[in-house]
Amino acid sequence: MKNILALICSLTMLSGIAQTKDSIATSKTESKLTYKPLIVPALLVGGGFALLNTAVNDNLQPKLRNILGSDFHTKADSFLQYEGILQIYGGRYLGFTPKNDLLHQTINIVVANAIMGTAVVVMKHAFKVERPDMSDQYSFPSGHTGTAFTNASLLFYEYKDSNIWYASSGFLFASATGFLRIANNKHRTSDVLEGAGIGMAVGTLVSYWSPFKSFTFAKNKAHALVYPQMGNSYGIGLLIQN
Repeated sequence: MKNILALICSLTMLSGIAQTKDSIATSKTESKLTYKPLIVPALLVGGGFALLNTAVNDNLQPKLRNILGSDFHTKADSFLQYEGILQIYGGRYLGFTPKNDLLHQTINIVVANAIMGTAVVVMKHAFKVERPDMSDQYSFPSGHTGTAFTNASLLFYEYKDSNIWYASSGFLFASATGFLRIANNKHRTSDVLEGAGIGMAVGTLVSYWSPFKSFTFAKNKAHALVYPQMGNSYGIGLLIQN
């Protein structure tokens, strides 16, 4: 029953995102933010807090891990969290029309991930929840999941008016990232829900805020790209060319 509950939560999250086509914008020119796009993020954040330090949360952990096996381990989640960034940049080359040019897409990515990352780090140090594998006390909330849902939300805003299926596809990769964090025994369900909610909220707010919207480099057209960095540690790099 608890397995079913967890799956329902995930499906509800995905269906809620797909349905925001009508609630986020009804025309290509609409730019005002209403409360509706923030309902799902609020529910996820609330769900994360509600499950924190509960028996339900602890019982879900082995049940969800057993879907792939208790000895399962993969590094795919460290790559999947950046899938949204690749899709944001790649969509225009697939024939879809984004809301912003490369420079302002990059600004939104950098600002959103910086805000999300700061919020997650502050919460990790404030709550000091031990990870399921007992490797440290920074389990709550999930940073990987937060990154994935931040970028998925930015992707959705960029392409929702051009191709709703492409725009929504980032949430599939984000959900997979969250699930794999549980399967890797690095996070519990509460951590993943909290990270997803924070990421969605920040990504949505930054998309509508669109900081430095009129920013350019003198009279020349600037190009900027954010790219994943892989190796002994994971992160993102920034390349700006004038």
